[in-house]
Amino acid sequence: MTFEVAGSVALVTGANRGIGKSITEALLEHGATKVYAAVRKPESMDALVAHWGERVVPLKFDLVEPELIAAAARTATDVTLLVNNAGVLRDAGALSATAVDALRFEMETNVFGFLQVAQAFAPVIRANGGGALVQLNSVASLRAFPRFATYCASKAAAYSLTQSLRADLQEDGIHVMSVHPGPIATDMAVAAGLTDIAEPATCVAEAVLAGLKQGDFHVFPDSMARHIGSAYATFAAEVIEAEDHEE
Repeated sequence: MTFEVAGSVALVTGANRGIGKSITEALLEHGATKVYAAVRKPESMDALVAHWGERVVPLKFDLVEPELIAAAARTATDVTLLVNNAGVLRDAGALSATAVDALRFEMETNVFGFLQVAQAFAPVIRANGGGALVQLNSVASLRAFPRFATYCASKAAAYSLTQSLRADLQEDGIHVMSVHPGPIATDMAVAAGLTDIAEPATCVAEAVLAGLKQGDFHVFPDSMARHIGSAYATFAAEVIEAEDHEE
């Protein structure tokens, strides 16, 4: 199932910086008529609003505040493309004294928040005749990195939900995409000490647009991601994406 960005109305969570900002700009450059920028601080979108005008609509939003998710769905009733990019990371190994608290924190945003925003916007996209839902997962959803054990666990859970949403939304004409970046040059990468191997956020935006055009489910945008994706490809094709896959 493919999706045409030109003429679409999108909502991007975490649109004010990093990957979210790059995706927002790419959508506008490729003809999206409007992008709702779902961010904690709407004023953080002032520069993009100044550049793009009414095509950028800031919305106060937080994945851990269900009332803001519901309010966004009531406001952005014309959305045909949801890009859930916002996420959090804590530096916590499995045996760290902070691991339980870190996992709770990450699950609240990366899993429960994602699920709630998908539940809120699936009916909106369905009512608009179908569209697409893009979830920013990570290579960490496929391979655990011990230093970030709790983050990896939260992203693995989000990836599992993304697979289920793909099956649930197919009949509604909603294409679901799971994006699995490696280290990307964002504030999160800086905090994690990964800047020496990080690649530009624009590579993720470009891969998302290409994946939508091609109707891909899995997208591996950068060098590390493509390496892991190539090793995972057979399992993905024969198990995850198999047409005859049964529950």
